[in-house]
Amino acid sequence: MDRRDVLRAAAALPLLPALSSAAFAQAYPARNITMIVPFPAGGQADLAARPVAQALERILGKAVIVDNRAGGGGGSVGNAAAARAEPDGYTLLMTLSSLAVLPEADRLFDRPVAYEVSQFMPIARVLADPTLLAVPASAPWKTAQDFVEDARKRPGQITYGSSGPYGTLHVAMEMFANSAGIKLLHVPFRGAGPALTALLGGTVQAIAAAPGTLKPQVDDGKLRVLGNSGARRIASFPDVPTFQELGYKDVEMYIWAGLFAQNALPAPIVTRLREAMAQVMTSPDVLKAFETSGSLVAYQDAPAFAEFVAVDSARLITAVKKIGKVE
Repeated sequence: MDRRDVLRAAAALPLLPALSSAAFAQAYPARNITMIVPFPAGGQADLAARPVAQALERILGKAVIVDNRAGGGGGSVGNAAAARAEPDGYTLLMTLSSLAVLPEADRLFDRPVAYEVSQFMPIARVLADPTLLAVPASAPWKTAQDFVEDARKRPGQITYGSSGPYGTLHVAMEMFANSAGIKLLHVPFRGAGPALTALLGGTVQAIAAAPGTLKPQVDDGKLRVLGNSGARRIASFPDVPTFQELGYKDVEMYIWAGLFAQNALPAPIVTRLREAMAQVMTSPDVLKAFETSGSLVAYQDAPAFAEFVAVDSARLITAVKKIGKVE
């Protein structure tokens, strides 16, 4: 090989990773995909994941298996498992806004941080629902004001369930309690589904959860909704006032659900997933599933979603610092 051959070979070397990545993406997916949901069945992330997974299967031509991997409080175990997975497009994560909160909670307690948000690549936002304050239909509180007045008389005696310390439901309820000047008793569970079961069973007296989680129980006459943490009322609960309408001006929070992959995922596969999610979020089956559940479709492609995550996370981290250390 003469000098010119050596130079041509050396010049071609930088192209090899790109060609390999492109070829890999062209063959993607070659096998089944796992979509980790870091909560038990029945919560907001699970309600988002299942219709999306079914639609992705049709579009990508391979099974997309929903893996409910709860634990750690607020979703930290499943989030961390997704962060550690090989960045090859075969392990995705459907998670909630607590994604950014949990590392801050670890730092608050001087614990080893389970994962960092920087390890993830936002692919698409799917839902962005306000939290709703719900109580049993048999409860004495007919309005949010009834609830607040009773809580002021009995500090720390009204119990509420959450998906775990510093999870979305915990932060939402503490944001409301802080604004209303009341003290409630927090009872953590492994996810919104178990917390809802505890509410229905009388173990706790209140919950802040997404519309899709609550609507079937409200329609069946088992629960009553008193307030909405969003900036405006929603179609599935048009008679429920926002907390801002009720005078709690600093209460605004959403349980968003979004699809993530690892930050090191090759760009061609990111593009393939973004294109697939754009199709998913216009699928009649997906839109119908979310409409039936009472959730609001709030699709954002990766760039807009990444910007949204950054802004929303800053607000949630501020709320966590106000909550301080809780066991």
